[in-house]
Amino acid sequence: MTSTELKTTGAAPKLAALLEPFVGGELPVRLRAWDGSEAGDPAGPVVVLNSPNVLRRLLWNPGELGLAQAYVTGELDVESDLAESLSYAWNVVRSRHLSAVRPTPGLLLKAAITALRLGAFGPKLPVPRSQARLSGRLHSKRRDVDAISHHYDLSNDFYALVLDPQMAYSSAYWTTEDPAYMLEDAQRDKLDLVCRKLGLEPGMRFLDVGCGWGSLSLHAAQHFGVQVVGVTLSAEQKTFVQQRVRERGLQDSVEIRLQDYREISDGPFDAISSIEMGEHVGAGNYPTFAAGLHRLVREQGRVLIQQMSRRGLPGGGPFIESYIAPDMHMRPVGETVALLEDAGLEVRDVEAMREHYVRTVDVWYETFERRWDEVVAMVGEEVARVWRLYLVGGALSFRDGRMGVDQILSVRRTPAGESGLPATRAGWLATRATWLARKEG
Repeated sequence: MTSTELKTTGAAPKLAALLEPFVGGELPVRLRAWDGSEAGDPAGPVVVLNSPNVLRRLLWNPGELGLAQAYVTGELDVESDLAESLSYAWNVVRSRHLSAVRPTPGLLLKAAITALRLGAFGPKLPVPRSQARLSGRLHSKRRDVDAISHHYDLSNDFYALVLDPQMAYSSAYWTTEDPAYMLEDAQRDKLDLVCRKLGLEPGMRFLDVGCGWGSLSLHAAQHFGVQVVGVTLSAEQKTFVQQRVRERGLQDSVEIRLQDYREISDGPFDAISSIEMGEHVGAGNYPTFAAGLHRLVREQGRVLIQQMSRRGLPGGGPFIESYIAPDMHMRPVGETVALLEDAGLEVRDVEAMREHYVRTVDVWYETFERRWDEVVAMVGEEVARVWRLYLVGGALSFRDGRMGVDQILSVRRTPAGESGLPATRAGWLATRATWLARKEG
């Protein structure tokens, strides 16, 4: 077939015509199909369809999930920079108001006919190997272990390639624009901020719910002199943290447990934190989670939640829930505040950190791309493509305000209504300076 014939009869122009009602007009990208044909905006990002399976996946899973499946398997690729291309696509969605577009039965029938003519019509394809396969009752203890394992047990060595040396897998807190100030510094300042907001002092008993690779547990024990209990559902994380506890000689200060938050029964604790773990609790179980925090903290004890938020549709979205964090649930920050207060905690401070997460993910992504060959050698190209899409999409979601992250500080009051908090924010943030002065003295 000649190039002239491909322009009119090839797969790409047929798909472009099919997609026009869905994209509100001319295709805003340059589409290159498996037969070499091209269509769409010559100036737009180049989207390459390497196989008719792309269309088959979209017929069975229209939208985000089908596109993600095609991308992670390499059936679909983006020749241009992925971050710039996704940003461009989101701008088109906003400018053309495409979020309100819904396929009609007639359009779906037309899509099926086009797929049949292009040899793409057929039974549902197997899901990619990297897609989560969970079973059992939603947020049962067994299923929660499997969900956490899918993401966090990928391997400690993999996360060490991407994260800072403290292995902090949550938003950092950037306090300066100095070029010499790095992610490791911003993560340390975040850990410091959490400890200061909690009012940690030597001898206190501190619970770290969802301790991850132990960055906060270790920081609190080493720099604030507290007795730490950290809990995780990830066997890989527990092994990693226990090794660091031994390396730093903190065996008498830090206890790491492989334990569900619903099984913690040895309160009260003087302070409790949960750093980006509440997203994994689920909508139905969040009241139980919040009630547990209230039950486990002493009167006048502080609880700090750092948690991602999302307006509009709940959850994490089809891609995130299928490939990254199965059963994840996010909600607007105001709803989380209400759930904490319904459990009896008094919310005293909410600090939005959305822009901090943009900078954090940008650094993770830059590190990830720089070490791409190492990542592929370690986890394979399919998983590497999952993570590339995850990091790029996450950075854009925070940048554009579709997702946020907040630190929520609350306290368990006495029956008489006493919080025990100093009257001003400056008062309860002075704790670490006081502790350092005491330590140096």
